Amino acid sequence: VSEGNIAIRDGKIAAVLNAGEEPEAAKVIDAKGNYVFPGAIDTHAHLNDPGYEWREDYEHGTAAAALGGYTTVIDMPLQNEPAMVNAEAFDFKLKKADPNAYCDYCFWGGLIPDNFKDLKDLDEKGCVAFKSFIGPVSPDYSSLNYGQAYEAMEIIKEFDGRAGFHCEDFSMIKNLEKIEKAKDPNSWQCFLDSRPVAAEMVATVDIIEIAKTTGCKAHICHVSSPDVAQKIKEAQQEGYDITAETCSHYLSLTDQDVLENGPLFKCAPPLRSQEEVDRLWSYVEDGTFSGIASDHSPCSYDEKFNEILGNKIENVFDVWGGCSGIQSGFQVTFNEGCVKRNVCPTVLANAMSVQPAKAFGIYGRKGDIKPGFDADLLIVDPEKEWEITSDSLLYV
Repeated sequence: VSEGNIAIRDGKIAAVLNAGEEPEAAKVIDAKGNYVFPGAIDTHAHLNDPGYEWREDYEHGTAAAALGGYTTVIDMPLQNEPAMVNAEAFDFKLKKADPNAYCDYCFWGGLIPDNFKDLKDLDEKGCVAFKSFIGPVSPDYSSLNYGQAYEAMEIIKEFDGRAGFHCEDFSMIKNLEKIEKAKDPNSWQCFLDSRPVAAEMVATVDIIEIAKTTGCKAHICHVSSPDVAQKIKEAQQEGYDITAETCSHYLSLTDQDVLENGPLFKCAPPLRSQEEVDRLWSYVEDGTFSGIASDHSPCSYDEKFNEILGNKIENVFDVWGGCSGIQSGFQVTFNEGCVKRNVCPTVLANAMSVQPAKAFGIYGRKGDIKPGFDADLLIVDPEKEWEITSDSLLYV
């Protein structure tokens, strides 16, 4: 952390100056006493537009992101209609999103069993990575088995792309769901027990091994467990290009929040213990993560408490899974890390800006405070108190 001045011209950083060097300027923003971060990059968000604008449109989602400090959002290909699994869907989404975006954005391309032939076209369109599920997913998308993941990664390797995975083992979860539902379909503890760390670990280790064999760059999405993060760290230390992200909710909330509040805190992978939350922070500090994402997944009140797309919620396993945090993710992470744990702010700048930009191929334009980069800056007053309230949130 150092003091200095930043000169901006035409939306770009023109110079980074030492304290005391003050060029003539048409406009001056005095940020003395505050931290100035490079704009944060949300590596994982579901903005639901096009197709599900009744949940949230691009205007509201990106405005919330910008207000919260995420100046670039990498938007997921599902929870869209159509899902972005080919070039035509890319063009359709771009036309819909671009006029309404309040912050910069780029797209994850879809990766499902039926679109392997479309992956290169999506890469050429500008997709920065390709998202797949090893675990269960919603009906409008499809998971890959390990054989299909191997085949897809061989294809993606050919054009130097990055394959991203939701790592929870499909067969383990499906069998455990059957067992836990039989015990008590309305128990939140049973839901938590149906998605153990073991399921996340098995899928992550297998994807790492496939990445090692194929030579494909891989990204492990929303890591919830420090033990899983350790496996990723070991692969990185061996020299493999395997990146990963965690999320603000895995660094702040626990399984007790699920047990006490139920639907509001249901997500996948689920929230873990306080001990695991505390240990997960060490992997933020050592640079294992290229992203602290929101995994923003908006839904209606009914989808958490009454019905989903006309189907009545019969038990806790049917409740919509996802947290909405695109506006509060940076603040929560800063509070949990820098305020409560005395984590150096440069650690957050690295985890939320520098390394995500490098992982997704946009460093040089995004991710740092250097001459020539976009002047995406986030000013944080470390002494300011704040509270998340419903009327202050811009997302639906």
